[in-house]
Amino acid sequence: MLLIVTGGIGFLVWGDIGTHKHRFRRFSLQSKVVLMTSAVLIILPALYFFFYEYDRENIHNRTIHALFQSVTTRTAGFNTTDLAAMDESVTAIMIILMLIGGSPGSTAGGMKTATIAVLFLSAITVFSRRNDVQCFKRRISDEAVRSAGAILFMYLVLFFTSGIIISRVEDIPLLTCLFETGSAVGTVGLTLGITSGLSYVSRVILMILMFFGRVGGLTMIYAALPSAENRNSRLPLEKITVG
Repeated sequence: MLLIVTGGIGFLVWGDIGTHKHRFRRFSLQSKVVLMTSAVLIILPALYFFFYEYDRENIHNRTIHALFQSVTTRTAGFNTTDLAAMDESVTAIMIILMLIGGSPGSTAGGMKTATIAVLFLSAITVFSRRNDVQCFKRRISDEAVRSAGAILFMYLVLFFTSGIIISRVEDIPLLTCLFETGSAVGTVGLTLGITSGLSYVSRVILMILMFFGRVGGLTMIYAALPSAENRNSRLPLEKITVG
């Protein structure tokens, strides 16, 4: 678990830790957001697993299994228990963790912890009716918020669309297929045991998802599409109602 966390929080964070040691206030905003988000994504799911999935085991095994499943789903892909025997709610939580993945500049895949943190902070900004997205007394740029939204949209479209296609092709329950597609696009490697029995079509879909998840959505878009020309003029502004 220590190795998984070490590789998943990113080299930028380790650079801050090496420079500033335990002086958290001197860390960059990137490092603060990554460390706080990673802690939340480890502790909260582990507590749920501890009380609702491994409640029939002794305290030692409950603690180890809960922490291990919470950590491994976001990057490593090791499993110490039978994933197919888990409750559906636990499976759904693991899917979310696999989609989020690790942190920017790390060995992990997924949408990244910083992306989810920026979107969460953006929602808080809307609810509190502030003008700027803020965190640790720093303002987050609008470009970062737009990029985070685009990444979330791309991952969800690929994740759900691929899961639905595999479910229809293989005649397998949708949640099971979503676990496979979430694991693939998050480059985690966990499975509920159906991968070896999938058809060539489904395997190709999973391979495409793994490639996309490893290269990164924005990287592929920037490489495939030409950049927009910088123009001094802008189109007229008109309001649209959302929500």
